[in-house]
Amino acid sequence: MKLSSILNQRQRSSFIGIILVVLVLLIQFSHLQTVQQVLNRAEGIVYDLRLKHTLEEREKGLAEVLILDLDEKTMSEIGWPWPRKALADLIHILAEAGTAVVAFDVIFSEAERNPASAVLQALSQSKSALPEQDISHINALVPVMDGDKHFVESFASTDVLLGYILQQDNMQRGQLPEQVIHSQVAINDKLPITNFSGFVTSLPQFHASSAGEGFINSSPEPDGFLRKSALLYRYQDKLFPSLSLEAARLYALAENVELNVQPAGDFNHIEGVIIGNELVPTDAEGRVLIPYKGGRGSYPYISAIDVLEKRIDLSLFEGAVVFVGTSAIGLADLRATPVGVQYPGVEVHANVLDGILNPHLLKYRPDWWEAVTALYLILVGLLLALLLPRLGPARMAIAGIITLTGTVAGNILLWTQANMALPLVSSLLLILLIVAYNIATGFFSESRQRQQIKSIFNQYVPPAHIDKMLLSPGDVSMDGERKELTVLFSDIRSFTTLSENLSANALKRLLNRYFDPITECIFNHQGTIDKYVGDMVMAFWGAPLDDKQHAEHAVETALNMLAITAQLRHTFKQEGLPEIYIGIGINTGEMNVGDMGSTFRRAYTVLGDAVNLGSRLEGLTKYYGVECLVSESTAAQCPNRPFRRIDKVKVKGKNQAVSILEPIHSSQTEKLAQCAQYHQAYDHYLRQEWDEAEALLNLLIQSSQEKLYQLYLSRIQTLRHASLNEDWDGSFTHTSK
Repeated sequence: MKLSSILNQRQRSSFIGIILVVLVLLIQFSHLQTVQQVLNRAEGIVYDLRLKHTLEEREKGLAEVLILDLDEKTMSEIGWPWPRKALADLIHILAEAGTAVVAFDVIFSEAERNPASAVLQALSQSKSALPEQDISHINALVPVMDGDKHFVESFASTDVLLGYILQQDNMQRGQLPEQVIHSQVAINDKLPITNFSGFVTSLPQFHASSAGEGFINSSPEPDGFLRKSALLYRYQDKLFPSLSLEAARLYALAENVELNVQPAGDFNHIEGVIIGNELVPTDAEGRVLIPYKGGRGSYPYISAIDVLEKRIDLSLFEGAVVFVGTSAIGLADLRATPVGVQYPGVEVHANVLDGILNPHLLKYRPDWWEAVTALYLILVGLLLALLLPRLGPARMAIAGIITLTGTVAGNILLWTQANMALPLVSSLLLILLIVAYNIATGFFSESRQRQQIKSIFNQYVPPAHIDKMLLSPGDVSMDGERKELTVLFSDIRSFTTLSENLSANALKRLLNRYFDPITECIFNHQGTIDKYVGDMVMAFWGAPLDDKQHAEHAVETALNMLAITAQLRHTFKQEGLPEIYIGIGINTGEMNVGDMGSTFRRAYTVLGDAVNLGSRLEGLTKYYGVECLVSESTAAQCPNRPFRRIDKVKVKGKNQAVSILEPIHSSQTEKLAQCAQYHQAYDHYLRQEWDEAEALLNLLIQSSQEKLYQLYLSRIQTLRHASLNEDWDGSFTHTSK
């Protein structure tokens, strides 16, 4: 007899609840890499939320931590790279102001060019000769114009700390500093600290004169977010400090940093580092949770040029630790953190230093967290497994909410009052699973009925339409209506050639591998699949469900589709399959939408001139050498997204000119940088200023051989000698689809 026949519903639910407890325990303490990656990602998200919602205003700690910013204003007045002589002057000013430590979040691995030496070298290679007196004058300028010499000499005025980077290759450039971290145990593989095999440091003369050096490596989590910071790393049989740890050592006037280690089986467990008499707790790998003070700008940023020109009150620097970094566009070391995804790396160092100097700010995970987590999961899981089957759906939900709230509140209380960062995801997962299962069993018959309806209409209308029918059947009409929508057409380039080189089965498998992620991408962005025609995909936004951001969602989908195609192209190439490229056209406008067709076959689709224009734009992508084109009406509804103006066209079947544009993803930095220059060239083109437009386009072609630039150069050659009407607006008429 089956177990389900023996147990009643209540017993069966309790039994399933106990199984869920065991399952979550296995997930929490699993050694499977995939399971741990998913769990750690979820814990990271919960950690970020907890951190952001428990930030508190801090009082001033032991030291004032400031950031000296080589910002845009500084660059505009002095330029980049900054002259070492200017940096030397800066250090002297900071020293006179009483700065305790000046830490550079920069690697000075290259010598600065000495203009006087360069002149002498050029003269030695030249056949012409200068009078001996002029040569002597130039020789006298060599030490005066030696920026590196001035920079090194400035180190004597205060404690200057330099940065270097450790690498996982065999490059060894420069010289690592003397060891300042002492340990009672041998530095070997028994210490679970990341081991590096290469490094890049500052120039030897800088190394010899600086008060200390620290690595500036970051240690982001697998999801790319920076939650922890390594205070020490290993190279061969030595340990080296981070920039923040070394700054703390210099500030505390400590000769060394002591490693606090406890044996733990075959390994030596790191408990923390000792600076002076202060223990800074770390995890087993010598890392600390970064005690973020707040979002970007939580520490004072002071423009370097304002300090150099003495435009500010220099008393701010008395007794301070100053990190020197840059926020200038294109130079800033930006990181994804729980408090912001564009967070300057130099401010991360400031946060870590603040935590080292004030250990009460550091959150930690105690050694006994695993035992407490397991005990909590067992007690709460058994309680819910036995209690919930005895309650009705409403009381189940209330009990689940109370348990969830209590679990979260207790975790936050330990975070804020005891500085403990205990895991939360597994507890929430267990509660949600048990509550969800018990509530789901109460509504099983209704769910099965809904599924039957959905299976009947699944081939008839889009999934979003089905869900709306199920939720509010009376509010849904299959009758046609006219409304503003956004339509997208996507087509694989040279599909005929591709299909001729593959067998029927191989072509089918390739298309399925392409359509699956593309369809998922469209659904994930609230789109409705209209149809597939061979290799063509047609989708639209704004129906059957209203979507005020239909244009934005369509453009976002297109950019994601291009990213998916690029990944597939790479995969196909590795497998020996043809590489695929696509073109995408998007238009926004008034369309007819509804259930259309015959008594034999119907479809929920869109019709109208606006739909036809979207199809034409897809066809024009190959002509302009771009992957995606949108109409001006679509771009107008995406004010926060960058676009590149492509042309003003009259497509076949349309007499009115339409401006077309190309959306640009924020990651396409090179294309974004070229946009301003290209738009200038395009404006000159519209004003019939052929020489100016041609000059700018030729400059662009030197860095990017885009078909678009070649196309406009060719047009200019034709139009330069043509007789244009006074009302010429730059539009181009396409006579084919």
